[in-house]
Amino acid sequence: MVYFGDTARVPYGVKDKNTIIRYAMEAVEFFKNFELDLIIVACNTVSAYALSEMRESASCPVVGVVEAGILATANALSNKHERVLILGTKATVNSKAYETGLNALGYENLQAKATGLFVPIVEEEIYEGEILQATLKHYFSSVAKPDALILGCTHFPLISGVLQGYFGKKCKLIHSGDAIVEYLEKEFVFSQKYEKTQLKFFASENPDALKTIAKKWLNF
Repeated sequence: MVYFGDTARVPYGVKDKNTIIRYAMEAVEFFKNFELDLIIVACNTVSAYALSEMRESASCPVVGVVEAGILATANALSNKHERVLILGTKATVNSKAYETGLNALGYENLQAKATGLFVPIVEEEIYEGEILQATLKHYFSSVAKPDALILGCTHFPLISGVLQGYFGKKCKLIHSGDAIVEYLEKEFVFSQKYEKTQLKFFASENPDALKTIAKKWLNF
């Protein structure tokens, strides 16, 4: 298993479409150095803008968290009139990728909110407290409580408990990371060779920082 983190050029959520696609294609070229069976795009912003280009270039299947998140949302809702709030970076929200996918499935009661401030807050390991509460109020004081909340950035699940508390227990939280795991379990058959596979981590800059994050966030 090969993991690549573009630590030199993040965050992608403030980049324009062409830049995001260019960075994604460079990642595909890097992955061609390995014999891969599947590429998982674990970034909502890249999934929203560059998936089709990556699929054209890659030598193996490519799946993204946005598609999985859309399916997970549809499965979580009891009817097509329930209110869905989509959180993401500015770029992800501007792409309207979640709305387009959910509209195609018949869901129209949708609202998207760019909540990019959550990214540096999480990276500063602020998972509770006054700063986070003030940011919640800043973003959501005038937003109607949704029936489902899409965490459209892989940073956001780290504050899912606070988000759940803010919107209430009845609000269904859709975690794109969990969604992609569920999607892969249903759509792909993995042989036993993956059970004890070697993990290889690569970073475009400061690999020690990536190692620290992996230990804290992924328990490696």
